[in-house]
Amino acid sequence: MIASTPNPPYYAVIFTNYLTENQDGYHEMAEHMVELAKEQSGYLGHESVRDQMGITISYWKDLESIKKWKEVAEHQLAQKLGKEKWYQSFKTRICLVEKDYGFER
Repeated sequence: MIASTPNPPYYAVIFTNYLTENQDGYHEMAEHMVELAKEQSGYLGHESVRDQMGITISYWKDLESIKKWKEVAEHQLAQKLGKEKWYQSFKTRICLVEKDYGFER
């Protein structure tokens, strides 16, 4: 589902990753992080896909909201476990969305 976002400007956090073979607990934690993110001030929505590479884009009101999300204790635990066992590699990019447009049938 395509996230419904407000008129720009807003921010996008693009998280791209490859998993290791050890995925024990990963999917449960990922689902929990989505639910927890939804509770955060400034959260606007997200989109996520996984084939071989995983890509999750979350949308935020401002940089302060992103900073506070990164500091949430449960999110920090997920980040630690990701580095220790779940991710072969990952990259996070934070972008200012200045313009958006779309189409829906």
